[in-house]
Order: sequence, then C-alpha cells, then structure tokens
Amino acid sequence: MLAHAGLGSRREIEDWIRHGRVEVDGKVAVIGQQVGAQSRVLVDGRRIQLNATSPGSSRALLYHKPVGQICSRQDPQGRPTVFDALPKLRGQRWVSVGRLDFNTSGLMLFTTDGELAHRLMHPSQEIEREYRCRVRGQVNPADLRRLSEGILLGGQLCRFESIRTQSGSGANHWHTVILKEGRYREVRRMWESVGCTVSRLVRVRYGSFRLSRELKSGQHQELQRSQHDGLYRLAGMKMGRGTPQRKPMRSSPASARAAPNDKAKTNRATGVKRKRPVNPRNDS
Repeated sequence: MLAHAGLGSRREIEDWIRHGRVEVDGKVAVIGQQVGAQSRVLVDGRRIQLNATSPGSSRALLYHKPVGQICSRQDPQGRPTVFDALPKLRGQRWVSVGRLDFNTSGLMLFTTDGELAHRLMHPSQEIEREYRCRVRGQVNPADLRRLSEGILLGGQLCRFESIRTQSGSGANHWHTVILKEGRYREVRRMWESVGCTVSRLVRVRYGSFRLSRELKSGQHQELQRSQHDGLYRLAGMKMGRGTPQRKPMRSSPASARAAPNDKAKTNRATGVKRKRPVNPRNDS
C-alpha cells in the first residue's frame, strides 16, 4: 500500500520497515503486515493517507536518458541524476523501472506506483529489453552462437534472445540484441566475455514501449491513459474499473543452471527457466 501511495519502490520501503521507520497504529511495522484504509500509518513520524492516492490515479512517463546521468536519487560526487529532469510531484515519488548505468543512454520508464514498477522488473514477467550496441572487436559466428546459447557470468547463465548484426566499418559494428532480464551491466559483460568492448549502448525498447525519434535526449513524455493501462497489462495487472487487479506472479524455479555449452534449445525443450535476481540493478 505504501508503494501504491507513491512513496517509493517495494525495495526501498522494505528497507524503511527493517530500520523501524514505519509505524502502524502506534506500533513499529513489520514486513508483510496487513493494513487497511483506516489504519494509522506513519513514516518517519509523518502520517500517510493511504487512501489519498488510488492505483487508478497513478502516473507514468517515458524518459530518454542521456549519457552522464546516474539513476540514484542522490550522488555523493554531485553528478546529475535522472530524477532532476522529471516533473516535480507532491505527496508521491517517481519510481524507476530498472536502471541504466552512467555511460548508457536510452529509454527509461517511471511510475508513481511502486507495485507496478516492482512487477515490471520481476523476472517472472519475462519482459523484453532491446538494445543497440556498438561493439569494438572481431566477432565470429562461434561468438554469436555462444552469446545466444548462454554464457556463465558470476555463476549465472546469461544469453541474448536474439542478435542482429547491422552496419559498421573496421573494428566497430552495430548489433541489436534482446534479453529478458536486468542483471548488472549484463550487455557489456556478455560482449566482454567474447573479447569485445561496447563503446556505445542505447536501450531502444522496454516491453511494448519503444524509444521514438520525437523523444529527444533529456526529454520525457507522460503516458496517456490508454498507454498507462497498457503498462499495467504488460506487468500482468489487469485493469478493472480503473483499479489494477493482480495476477499471482510465478516464482523462479530453484533448479540448477545449465553449463555454458548446453544448447539453448535443450533448455527451451525442457521448459526449465533460468533463475534470475528478483531485484535487478543497472540493466546494462
């Protein structure tokens, strides 16, 4: 309920609860505690009106992140953040759907509904992320096959759902890749595993939302109601009478991962899904 009220993401609010910053009806809250619209909830001593912001009145926008911004709200080094460029809110907070690292540009989604953001990032949704990457180094068919079938990075099996090689000259070539997860610097690390370096990385699509040419670097575009409803559908939250109705999320299986030389088609044939982190960090 606190996430829906736009105070932050699920992950942030769980940390607040662990540190005793949230009270319910005069007692320190615990994670998983049930509350209702009439509950007296305080965060850092300030009363929160849980019924002030219904899920149906949440907001969402697309943002074209430029290189040189971080995705944290504050930076000890004083670097600009993506939140500096977003519209100011009263009584709510923008929550990012995943992150992009300092040197990566492209499409980001923001919402005031922390539950929606959580579900859009959850690996069980298998939402596609599409990137254009300029790669320096020689890439042969065997490298592309390895990247498609799966490579072990830090004990986790990572793979591109598809790779399309595009234009380029000399040692630099553009590739478009698609993956369904948001692990830390995954695109860069995968190319590095075959001896290549990503010199430019742009996220051009998240699920059904694509970065348009009209949305210039550093600009944002608020979603219309029909687009906003589509965002809830993408997250598996069916809209009913203006309020999202949640479908239960599938849990990631605890089965062992395949070795890096296992064929991808074998994984698909068995139906075993790769275990992914529930709280992804910087996607790229």
